[in-house]
Amino acid sequence: MNKIKTALANSELSIMELLWKKGSQTARQIREELYPDTDHAQHGTVQRLLQRLEDKGFVRRDKTQTILTFWPMVSRNEYAGSQLESLANRLTDGALTPLITHFVEERKISRDDIQQLRQLLNNLDSAQE
Repeated sequence: MNKIKTALANSELSIMELLWKKGSQTARQIREELYPDTDHAQHGTVQRLLQRLEDKGFVRRDKTQTILTFWPMVSRNEYAGSQLESLANRLTDGALTPLITHFVEERKISRDDIQQLRQLLNNLDSAQE
């Protein structure tokens, strides 16, 4: 996993959520999805946000087409993982057990999630043997 050192602003995260959900999008498609009741007033805002995301390495623009298309360069899981690591570093000196314990005790983890975690841990154990 790439080390993602930058947290996204809510407006940037909105664009990333859209790209993660729908895949590549043009700036116009993004604007129409995020600001459906406005005309071109938000065009500059979307362009600036896309430029910031590109500068941070979160998106890539395809310049081979006549209309610029933007692709996510960081997956949702990569970003979520980096944010969880950052939170653990700030709150629990890097320990993940308190975070996981909280989610289990507060029943924020579904049975399916627990099963996936068990499978992952079993696979790790098998690989170490």
